Amino acid sequence: MQECLIIENLKVMACHGVNPEEKVNPQPFLFTAKLYFDLSKAEKSDNLYDTINYSKASKAIVNLAIQNSFDLIEKLASETALMLLREFPKIDAVELTVRKPEAPMRLDFESVGVKVFKKRSRAYISLGSSMGDREKILDEAFCELEKEVKVLNRSSYHETEPFGGVAKNKFLNAAALIETYMSPLELLDFIHDIEKKLGRVRKQRWEDRLIDIDILTFNFDLICDEKLIVPHPGLEEREFVLLPLSEIAPDFINPATKRRISDILKKSNQ
Repeated sequence: MQECLIIENLKVMACHGVNPEEKVNPQPFLFTAKLYFDLSKAEKSDNLYDTINYSKASKAIVNLAIQNSFDLIEKLASETALMLLREFPKIDAVELTVRKPEAPMRLDFESVGVKVFKKRSRAYISLGSSMGDREKILDEAFCELEKEVKVLNRSSYHETEPFGGVAKNKFLNAAALIETYMSPLELLDFIHDIEKKLGRVRKQRWEDRLIDIDILTFNFDLICDEKLIVPHPGLEEREFVLLPLSEIAPDFINPATKRRISDILKKSNQ
């Protein structure tokens, strides 16, 4: 992990808790934040603009804590970490601890607390539709994506032949680079929710579908989970994925095989 800037035991009087009295009577919360980012430029320049202003970051934590009221410190910690990532683009990751030294327990304790870790990640995704107004459906999918993730780049729409021997209609396909603070499995659940919202019903593999969204890569991670394999195992075999992807990422390298997309496309066209 990179070097980090540390804000330790920042005390904030705020109203968070399940009990009614906790909603109206401020109590102390202690925040410790580790802000991970590249410190090398600031180390050389000795310039405040090349680092994270810890005073501004601290005030941002205070403002979020006093302007909101959450039942759980888990929610408070998560929202604070996400806010820091959104407000300070230099930050790559945040480890945030929130402690509650006056939690309403009739026991002898120092404090209770939670620790969360959130990081800024980038993922390439593929989108396709072979039913209905395909362009409108893809447009709607991008609108739904942008409610929770940042679309950094997206391809034009490519019409392709169906793949897999089951679908009969031509597909309209696209690729996008997104920035997210979700974990890979959280992102998977999110895109499945979008598919369901837009009307997809899963019956048969390779069938025609209103919308299909796949995670192609997630950072440079290699993930092998029963729910998710990344990079996508069919990435190098599917021209309908490769063509839109090459449009927005001509220097793309498959993290699993270390092959460049230009070389993959050359081989698929031979």
